[in-house]
Amino acid sequence: MSIGAGILLFVIGAILAFAVNVEVEWANLDMIGYILMGAGALIALIGIVLLARRRQSDTVTRTAVDPAAGEQVTRKTTRSTDDTAGL
Repeated sequence: MSIGAGILLFVIGAILAFAVNVEVEWANLDMIGYILMGAGALIALIGIVLLARRRQSDTVTRTAVDPAAGEQVTRKTTRSTDDTAGL
């Protein structure tokens, strides 16, 4: 969602900065466009970083000695934080 919102803000800002040639006394539409473009780029970048963080996985390997058999037992546990329900 945040990537789409960032792209939307960037597009609206680009339209205001480059395509609209209206002079308004109370606002500088070029500056508002540049501000929206910067905010959109920042929000899209944050969305990409959060998406990359969400898809990490952790692998834990534990080695212990089984007291009954006297053998070394290795257990490998993989925990994935890939949350596809939130997309």
